Amino acid sequence: MLTSPDLAALDGIAHGFFTRTGGVSRGIYTSLNVGHGSRDDPAAVAENRTRIKSLLGLPSGALVSPHQHHSTTAIVVSAPWIAENQPKGDALVTDRPGIALGISTADCGPVLFADPHARVIGATHSGWRGSVTGVLEATLAAMETLGARRDRIIAVLGPTISQTNYEVGAEFVERFTLVDPDNERFFIPGAGEDKALFDLPGYIGFRLTSAGVAKAADLARCTYGEEDLFFSYRRATHRGEPDYGRLMSAIALADA
Repeated sequence: MLTSPDLAALDGIAHGFFTRTGGVSRGIYTSLNVGHGSRDDPAAVAENRTRIKSLLGLPSGALVSPHQHHSTTAIVVSAPWIAENQPKGDALVTDRPGIALGISTADCGPVLFADPHARVIGATHSGWRGSVTGVLEATLAAMETLGARRDRIIAVLGPTISQTNYEVGAEFVERFTLVDPDNERFFIPGAGEDKALFDLPGYIGFRLTSAGVAKAADLARCTYGEEDLFFSYRRATHRGEPDYGRLMSAIALADA
């Protein structure tokens, strides 16, 4: 797994941006696929999630993740749930020790949050749609209900598709510039006619900074370009593959 120096420096908080290695899945899912929604063997997915929980130092704790659907819904987690009862949402926050908050991605931005003073943490799935509609700000607001303060929160973006590999059409650009004409700065010309390259990591960083976090950091790793380490929905689509694996990014407060 990859870690952030900013989060690793915080006492009593474990985290990891997990790569595709170290699991038991096979074929296109090799090897640490965590996607309940994938066509992978459910037993392999369950084992992969168990390994992640152990690596976070929570062998007796819980790892929870939501049914993600590109929303702005942030869920306050007070107790774990089972996979069959996943609530729908794209962000999780908690102040409860022993519960790891997990977000799955395969090009979208995984963001982990921590207010070390209030001991409140969060995890967010921030794709283009969630980013522009406010999922990051919704996460911060949910953390504040538990006593966190934005000016103490550290937010770290994990492996995400880079601008070099994220070509979009003119209608995509228009969605962003209608929200704010200044959003045009997150696009550069693409190779094709009426195509542009979108800087999703840069846009996520902008939204976090504008929302008032103490620090917004970026691991600057590309899911599309680093095939040996990361799953990528877009790469799988370009190759005509039938499905794709999902990565997990997770954060937890140490057991009390």
